Amino acid sequence: MPTILVTGAGRGLGLELARQYAADGWRVIGTVRGGDLKNIGVETLTADVTDTAEVKDLARKLKGVPIDVLFCNAGIIGKRGMALGSFDYAEWEKVLRVNLLGAAAVIEALVDNVAASERKTVAVMSSRLGSIAESSGMTLPYATSKAALNLLAKGLAETLRPRGVIVAALSPGWVKTDMGGQGATLTPETSVRGLRKVLAGLKREDSGKFFSHDGSQIPW
Repeated sequence: MPTILVTGAGRGLGLELARQYAADGWRVIGTVRGGDLKNIGVETLTADVTDTAEVKDLARKLKGVPIDVLFCNAGIIGKRGMALGSFDYAEWEKVLRVNLLGAAAVIEALVDNVAASERKTVAVMSSRLGSIAESSGMTLPYATSKAALNLLAKGLAETLRPRGVIVAALSPGWVKTDMGGQGATLTPETSVRGLRKVLAGLKREDSGKFFSHDGSQIPW
């Protein structure tokens, strides 16, 4: 039975990822800041990815457990409407702490678990807004956090290549969640089905790439 760990599994895309993988017979470990996901067959661990002590405790609890797919999904959009002339730097820092540093901390803590597994895959939940090539200047604090997350994924792909670990950045598309809003074009179910298909098809040569939920590659 393969194992996936999903951070930020308490709501939105993280919850749908956990639900679909559990329904498909995977062992699913979900991290949340509160609550329990036993009702959908998910092992729940409490961990705030911005809390170094809690991330280290997560690693201790999972010592020796192979993790086939580590999906760093936890993320926030921050205060809406921030733009040049109205940047809230404390809020921007919070976005970077969750979206970038939180993912880095979890990967660093659990990389040995991933390397010990059969599938050896790390995925980070990025966004097309993090593409520098396609940048429109919208939602800059959030977009910069995802661009930085993309560079983290690209760099770790090279660092971990000798260990056979695949690292990929994934964009879920515009999804009807608290973050995406009800005007979005995709349901969580549809987006996650696409993300799962991309993950299932990843090969060693795909490590360090940036993919959309539909399987197309996104320019950095």
